[in-house]
Amino acid sequence: MFIFYTVLIILAVFQILPLIWLLFFSLKNNQEVFNTPLFALPSPPRWENYVKVWVEGNIERYFFNSVWITTLSVIFTVLLASFATFAITRMHWKLKHVVLGLFMVGLMIPVHSTLIPLFSFFMKMKLVDHPLSVILTNIGFNLPLTIMVLLGFYYSLPRELEESAIMDGCSVHRMFFQIILPMTSPVIVTTAIINMIYNWNEFVFVNTFISSDQYKTLTVGIQNFIGQYTTDWGAIGATLMISILPILLAFFFLSDRIVEGITAGAIKG
Repeated sequence: MFIFYTVLIILAVFQILPLIWLLFFSLKNNQEVFNTPLFALPSPPRWENYVKVWVEGNIERYFFNSVWITTLSVIFTVLLASFATFAITRMHWKLKHVVLGLFMVGLMIPVHSTLIPLFSFFMKMKLVDHPLSVILTNIGFNLPLTIMVLLGFYYSLPRELEESAIMDGCSVHRMFFQIILPMTSPVIVTTAIINMIYNWNEFVFVNTFISSDQYKTLTVGIQNFIGQYTTDWGAIGATLMISILPILLAFFFLSDRIVEGITAGAIKG
């Protein structure tokens, strides 16, 4: 047991080292970045890098864009995936296995192979340089994974509850929102966190479909500090630290819920 915990501690240290390095990196100027050791303490710490990126670098706007685009993408993805999973697992209709197979095929489609067709489609729909293009793409690519996580939990739900609700005169819609959805809250939290991480870190779609600063997110806004002749590395480090803070907080406070939601179906079964 001692060896086991020692190995875990060593692994944890190696996981934390990049974050410590990034924090030191974000507090240095260009000269210190290239002329001092990787883990050398900045002297003095340049907290003005954070002020610079927040005030002068439009990071405030990019951060807000990341928040609301991620929030809308997560809400609609989880809601639509819950609808689809309920229909596939709890209702009887002929093509449900075919539909489930089509959703699972979506897991095998490479993101980069869809960029040109999606760009052409959004051009025709006049959605290029519009946040709706990013939200729709996030929903489409995250639906298969979300449904796959929800499936095991939905299959484990007792059908007696639904039969009792129907006998009491409950409609399908009311049964879903008042009975099924509250029962699936652990796995819904899990899928919401997974989707939040994917959507928050998304770069390819935003970089392809969005060109104006008005709708850019944090992951793309970092490029503002990369110039043709000079690059402000300290500002880039500060932007990266700001961008990963929400993800770190989500993992720190909700890691137990992620494990609980993933294992809930297996435990109930």
